[in-house]
Amino acid sequence: MDKKIEIVRRCPLFAGIAEKDLQALMACLQAKEVNVKKGEAVFSVGERPDYIGIVLQGKTHVIQEDYWGNRTILTDVQAGDLFGEAFSLAEATELPVSVIAGEDSTVLLVDSRRILTSCSSACNFHTRLIRNLMKIIANKNIMLTRKMEHITKRTTREKVLSYLSACALIHGSNTFTIAFNRQEFADYLSVERSALSNTLCKMRDEGIIEFAKNKFTIN
Repeated sequence: MDKKIEIVRRCPLFAGIAEKDLQALMACLQAKEVNVKKGEAVFSVGERPDYIGIVLQGKTHVIQEDYWGNRTILTDVQAGDLFGEAFSLAEATELPVSVIAGEDSTVLLVDSRRILTSCSSACNFHTRLIRNLMKIIANKNIMLTRKMEHITKRTTREKVLSYLSACALIHGSNTFTIAFNRQEFADYLSVERSALSNTLCKMRDEGIIEFAKNKFTIN
């Protein structure tokens, strides 16, 4: 745990908690590390959502698949970010989504009941944890609203422009790197990969954008 403590410290769930207290808190929460290979599931559809996950290393994707296996990336989860908290806290009987490792990753799993239930060894932390958790969920609702703004556009071109424009505003620069490879980008925007690639190439030829893999420049 020592080598991952810096990432844990930066996690918004533990904001306002002194670094010297984190080891004791991890023990109280009975947090456990798991290693997953790229493409493996951390959580799978149908499982009982008892745990909240925190990415310590690598990245994961929260995905949804339809009856025919078409995949949509709902959320990209980077190191220090949480996943699964909404379903866990809602006490859902089973997960409607899966969480898949986007690359070889290390994940910290925390039983949500340990966060919500006070105990003698770390009761001073729980009010802070719950407040932080509420803030995280609120911010994710905002992010999902922004995603809806992208994917409800009528054409692939409009979806791409909407997403890249938002990225430029977030980064404060017309040059930035996105978190997705080409297939993941297509899944996130709910479009076919071929349609996305064709659109990107046309926009590049028109001088609207420049790109190399997942690095983009808006002109």
